[in-house]
Amino acid sequence: MTVEMRVARPTDHLDRVAEMYRKGLGFDPLGSFEGDEFEVVILGQRGSGYHLEFTHHHGHQVGRAPTKDNLLVFYISDEAEWITRCEQMRRAGFVEVPSYNPYWDRQGKTFEDIDGYRVVLQNTRWE
Repeated sequence: MTVEMRVARPTDHLDRVAEMYRKGLGFDPLGSFEGDEFEVVILGQRGSGYHLEFTHHHGHQVGRAPTKDNLLVFYISDEAEWITRCEQMRRAGFVEVPSYNPYWDRQGKTFEDIDGYRVVLQNTRWE
């Protein structure tokens, strides 16, 4: 069985958010389109089983993340790579913040985008 996952979320800042995630997580642009009053940007790593979709509905405002516990979590076991990726996130415009759930601060760092959505880079293996 092959499973692929797409996480989709709206934004009021499509170009800026897409650029932040592209630079911060090192994602490739996988596609984009516009139609039916929507603009869409799809990012990910080619060949992986997951990607992100950011959408903007013209004429509608979605605002900020509903809670501080809306997370994407990436597990990076190699410490040198984790440090490099954390720095990439900062350079891309993410703001490092204390995690809402202190569990994520034990072995990771939490970063917030301009919409208030958060990304955790966890320095451990997924088990």
